[in-house]
Amino acid sequence: MNAFTRHPIALIAAAQLFGTSLWFSPNSAAESLAREWSLTAAQLGQLTSAVQVGFIVGSLLLATSGVADRYSASRVFALASLLGAAFNAAFAFLASSFTEAMVLRFLVGICLGGIYPLGMKMVIAWTKGSTGSALGLLVGMLTLGTALPHAVRAAGADLPWQGVVVTSSILALLGGAAVLFLGDGPNLSGARGEKSMGWGAALRVFSDRNFLSCAMGYFGHMWELYAFWTVVPFLVTEAVRGSKFAAQDRIVSSLSFAVIAAGMVGCVVAGHLSNRFGSARTAAAALGTSGSLCLMYPFLAHLGFVPSVALLLIWGFAVIADSAQFSAIASRVCPPEVIGSALAIQNSVGFLVTVGSITLVTSVVQDLGSKVGWLLIPGPVIGLLFFRRLVALPSEYFGPSPVRMPASRGK
Repeated sequence: MNAFTRHPIALIAAAQLFGTSLWFSPNSAAESLAREWSLTAAQLGQLTSAVQVGFIVGSLLLATSGVADRYSASRVFALASLLGAAFNAAFAFLASSFTEAMVLRFLVGICLGGIYPLGMKMVIAWTKGSTGSALGLLVGMLTLGTALPHAVRAAGADLPWQGVVVTSSILALLGGAAVLFLGDGPNLSGARGEKSMGWGAALRVFSDRNFLSCAMGYFGHMWELYAFWTVVPFLVTEAVRGSKFAAQDRIVSSLSFAVIAAGMVGCVVAGHLSNRFGSARTAAAALGTSGSLCLMYPFLAHLGFVPSVALLLIWGFAVIADSAQFSAIASRVCPPEVIGSALAIQNSVGFLVTVGSITLVTSVVQDLGSKVGWLLIPGPVIGLLFFRRLVALPSEYFGPSPVRMPASRGK
């Protein structure tokens, strides 16, 4: 056993942290980028949406081609990290127009389709039990990776925005190299699909009511999640406006990092709670909490700087805490030979949902301010309505050593 295989989950989590820092790297320097390129909030949202659409395409390519289940997950992850780092650096130094920037961010998104779903598959392959807890750590690293560029910006507020962006490329290269040396885990030995397995086989999983309920809960969660992350800098700027801090770049970046990074703690806590209460109940509690904040924050945001930041931190904690539990449930109701493809399809549809919510909120956030939270409410509400049938099932189906769920066909 070498140094890489001694702590595989920690290494995969760190690689996920570094790889997913590519996701929101321009958002951390949004004000500088907007000034230099004369971009509106809606155009900044379009740059984020380009990544989301790219992720959808990348995930579907993995699923329809069978790459997610036919080839080494560690090698696909490493290659995606290398290409994502290159496209991200090209965005920083070679893009000369908004159109070129959109194309390069789209390509970064395609590469992220080979990082996030494959990272989940690798965790499942290296984990025998407590999948909810392990995936909680992994999604926590995705969350911290999303927040990381804000920390880089806060630490080097005087850096040009290109320096912040290229730092994410360097981190992605390190993450890809680490996973390549780690290799694939032993616990999905039967999970390599045959050439004939692909989109059709994975889509059939959606005929199972349990998997469909989980997927619909995940889609509702996704309507809220990435739109919230996208508008965090705007909400933070509104919170500090008029305070003694004014709206300094360093303060906004630091608080934006804290709000998003709070989700990392939420993921880890939810992972531990899933060992006691089951993944379904844990996910429902988190989704209900974040949905309540969508409703309440616009009413409470004017109470002052400290209450606003405290509420945003709680929101950031809850908004992502359920994500890993949806994936854990999906992995338990899905046949092992199509786990990679089924998760890729679920993720791709979920990210298609985010394109709509991001486009909506960024088009009105400057006019609505904190009231933009009300536009996120439909996601948690619809998600909970579909997900409630899983909450009603006995907790042993979703505990650390779950009972394998029987197929539940039909409507």
